[in-house]
Amino acid sequence: MQQPHKVYFIGAGPGDPGLMTVKAAKILQRADVVITDRLVSEDILQEYVPCSAQIIAVGKQGGSSASASQKEINELLVEKAGLYPTVVRLKGGDTSIFSNILDELLALNAVGIVYEIIPGITALSGAAAYTGIPLTAREHAAGVRILTYYKHTAIAPDAWRELATMKDTLVLYMSGASLPEVVDKLLEHDASVATPFVVVEQATTPNQYVYSATLQQYKNQPPATAFISPSLVIIGKVAGLYKQFAWLPNKEERVPYFAPLDTLTELFNDIKNGNNVSRA
Repeated sequence: MQQPHKVYFIGAGPGDPGLMTVKAAKILQRADVVITDRLVSEDILQEYVPCSAQIIAVGKQGGSSASASQKEINELLVEKAGLYPTVVRLKGGDTSIFSNILDELLALNAVGIVYEIIPGITALSGAAAYTGIPLTAREHAAGVRILTYYKHTAIAPDAWRELATMKDTLVLYMSGASLPEVVDKLLEHDASVATPFVVVEQATTPNQYVYSATLQQYKNQPPATAFISPSLVIIGKVAGLYKQFAWLPNKEERVPYFAPLDTLTELFNDIKNGNNVSRA
């Protein structure tokens, strides 16, 4: 009996190709189509995706209109799943942490397309491991709170006081550009000026860079250059352990590791215009 066409949602991990799971690698090796986000290592595509497979880059960079829209991605998934037996939707990090997977699941459910979800190493767990920060260290943190603050409405105004005084580790995705406002909000709501934090830029990649400071140090002398995407912010007592347990040297020459968005967008536009873009 012929197997139904199927879409596999795969988490590619935070950057280091070696962090991708065995199951994910096996599925990629038999993929007919791979629809990939920007924050996926090109080494993964080169090593695991067969040369016969079509690779479609859809961008997915927050705040950029150059990325494919979610509607376009949904339609692309449905279209390719109707034509090919094995379609992979490849996402950076894990499939369920700030990945918009719900929209894509709804699109497939609406037309009865079979799917499977393969988890990946999260950006958070990768960043913590590659900086030596134990997120829930005993006597340092009661737990971990994962949020995002890429726009001012992402966290409710009345939530800041709790965040400023809690004993948990606070982790902010997609918040490198909004760090000045984050620091101001925490200090305004009675966070200790001595609260340590780190910004982990391009975690687990060869270009990983870590900025370490307290809230007050940041206020007194913020960094001169912007953080490169993706950047993850870890705030709380455990962040103070970074310098003691860091095992990976900082990449002082700060350059992007992931492919530029315009390159990926050009590939996607070729697909929309009917050009079959496959690897040589």
